[in-house]
Amino acid sequence: MVVLKYHYLMFSHLAIDASRDDSPMTLMENISEVTEFILVGLTDALQLQVPLFLIFTLIYFITLVGNLGMIMLILLDSHLHTPMYLFLSNLSLVDCVYASAVTPKVLGGLLTGDKLISYNACAAQMFFFAAFATTEDFLLASMAFDRHVAVCKPLHYTTTMTSTVCALLVTGSYICGLLQTSIHVALTFHLSFCNSNVINHFFCDLLPLLALSCSDIYTNETVLFSLAGGTIFFTLLVILNSYLFIFIASLRMHSAEGRKKAFSTCASHLTTVSIFYGTTIFMYLQPTSSHSMDTDKMASVFYTMIIHMLNPLVYSLRNKDVKSAFKKVVEKAKLSLGLNF
Repeated sequence: MVVLKYHYLMFSHLAIDASRDDSPMTLMENISEVTEFILVGLTDALQLQVPLFLIFTLIYFITLVGNLGMIMLILLDSHLHTPMYLFLSNLSLVDCVYASAVTPKVLGGLLTGDKLISYNACAAQMFFFAAFATTEDFLLASMAFDRHVAVCKPLHYTTTMTSTVCALLVTGSYICGLLQTSIHVALTFHLSFCNSNVINHFFCDLLPLLALSCSDIYTNETVLFSLAGGTIFFTLLVILNSYLFIFIASLRMHSAEGRKKAFSTCASHLTTVSIFYGTTIFMYLQPTSSHSMDTDKMASVFYTMIIHMLNPLVYSLRNKDVKSAFKKVVEKAKLSLGLNF
């Protein structure tokens, strides 16, 4: 059901003509303003609603448990109070907020069939989703730089990756994400949505909203391609440059174990980076006219839900330090509860 708020503006036009007596005329113009949107969702097939709800609930649960658990481990174990794990804890925090901006609404729609989202809620969802997605771009670049220093300049690591530098990199990532997204949200919700309020997506994403607007979106597309393109180009350049030097340094290592560890780090990071940046580039750096929303929905599932579930596994749970910290926490829990297994 399309919910529209109607504002009636009365314009009175007085035409004076000496040869005519029916001079006063009143023209009423009906202008509609959208106050709620309808999210089409992933599929209309009723037989898929329950399976999708169960799958996405499981993914969301693993995402929260994995990322929040990672944050707790890093906070509790003093051995993990290093630059690498500072970035990992912030990445986990970003993943939790990022996933929580989208997934609960999707689950609610699948469970109850409620596809309505208010104008303000739509703006808020888009802001938190886009802000933390952009923050993740910069955090991934910061993590790549940290690994580059650790592998290529190990003797200068402690003097290069100081607490001040790490704090600036983390804070800068959040600031860049919030500022850039504020511009996108302000420009998007300054547009008029007067023809339809049906969003052909499962959340309030930027491109479906631009496609829905009846205003001129040239400025929005220009700003999107400039800011998003600039962010992706810069962060990818940092990541690829860092891992290029890591790869070269790995080839020069005499220890087979050292090379194996370095290559493993590169493979894990670059796998997630490829999925994240691949779907982002596919979604946002092509003209709006060439988009297929059905294809975009499938790509969106990866970078709104699946990647955030995989990040704790890819970055942390394969790490010996994290496994050791987890065992310590379990042992302490057993002792405090007086359990002997």
